[in-house]
Amino acid sequence: MRAAIYCRVSTKKDTQETSLQRQEEELLKLAGNFNFEVKHIIKDQASGYELDRDGVLELLDLLKREGIEAVLIQDETRIGRGNAKIALIHCIMKEGVKIFSISHNGELHLSESDSMVLQIVSMVEEHQRKLHNLKIRRGMRRAVEKGYQPHRNLKNRGNGEGRERIEVPVQEIVRLRNNKLTFAEIAATLRGFGYNISKATVHRRYQEFVNSAEEA
Repeated sequence: MRAAIYCRVSTKKDTQETSLQRQEEELLKLAGNFNFEVKHIIKDQASGYELDRDGVLELLDLLKREGIEAVLIQDETRIGRGNAKIALIHCIMKEGVKIFSISHNGELHLSESDSMVLQIVSMVEEHQRKLHNLKIRRGMRRAVEKGYQPHRNLKNRGNGEGRERIEVPVQEIVRLRNNKLTFAEIAATLRGFGYNISKATVHRRYQEFVNSAEEA
């Protein structure tokens, strides 16, 4: 199993280096006990209440980029404290990654209250996802009812050489806006038809069209 070791101390004082080294040595031993393949060792010197930590952001990136299957920590407070701890544990577990700790000599066992909070967070995220999809379907339905013809639109063209101006059907944006759709609904509709576009971009393109029409 591919694993990453995460060590943390609360301050950047030189005296904390000993604690970081000790955590690393103990976690390498834990990895050996479970036959983990340690791919990365990450060390942070920052408060556990903070989310903006170089090490923890690197860790979350590794989970997505390199297929890490387990995160090894000394105990749950090394991941974080307070709300930061819950948020980060949720982010890790959502990727299907297991957390192992020295304090449990194996997979991390959360308290009943922490487990309940994580269940609530997962339920909220699931309902948010459903609502997002419902908004897209509703926007697509309204757009088609008002004459939008997706089969006639050009597909986005990628640019391998860098960022380019997003190709969007400006005339459709204008027409849907004139038909009283909100910018958020228009953006959701276009995303449903394959355009990677935000509400802000829709608003900007619409204003550019209006401004050019006024100047003409």
